[in-house]
Amino acid sequence: MILVKTETGHRVLKDRSVRLTPRQRSAFILFDGRRSVNEVIESGMGIVPEDIDQLVALGLLEQAVSGAPAASPAQVDPPVSHPAAPRAAEAPSGRSSQQRYKDAYPIATQLTASLGLRGFRLNLAVEGTSTFEQLHELFPKIQSAVGPDKAAALERALTGD
Repeated sequence: MILVKTETGHRVLKDRSVRLTPRQRSAFILFDGRRSVNEVIESGMGIVPEDIDQLVALGLLEQAVSGAPAASPAQVDPPVSHPAAPRAAEAPSGRSSQQRYKDAYPIATQLTASLGLRGFRLNLAVEGTSTFEQLHELFPKIQSAVGPDKAAALERALTGD
C-alpha cells in the first residue's frame, strides 16, 4: 500500500501542532507517494507498523491509490506522549525544570527545524528529549549550530530568566 501526506499532515509538519516521536516524524517524511508501507518499515530507521497506524489515525497520511483514507488499525493506540519531566529544584525565577522544559522545547524545535537538512539529526535529538536535563545537554550544540544571538531566547527559557 502506498500512503501520501494529507493537507493536514503538511500543516502539522510545518507548525508542529501535533507532537510526533522521532520515528513517526521520519516515517511521515519518507511517505512521498512512491514508497510502500513495507519499504518505509524496511528503511532501517526503526519504524514499526504502529508508528504508521498512528499517523493514519491522526489523519496525517492517507492511501494514495483511491484518495480514500487508508484503513484504520483495528485498535488505535493512544497518542504517544513523553513522560513528564521529573520535579527538580526551582530556578531563581521560581519556575520548575518541568515548566522550563515546556517553555524551551518549542523554541529548540523551531531553531533546529530552521537549519533544514543540515540540522536534521539535531532536530531529531531535540524531539527525542523528554526532560529539562536532556534538552539542557543539547543547548551547546544548538547554540553552536544557530549562533549565540538566535539561541539567546532558548537560553533564557532554559535558565528560567
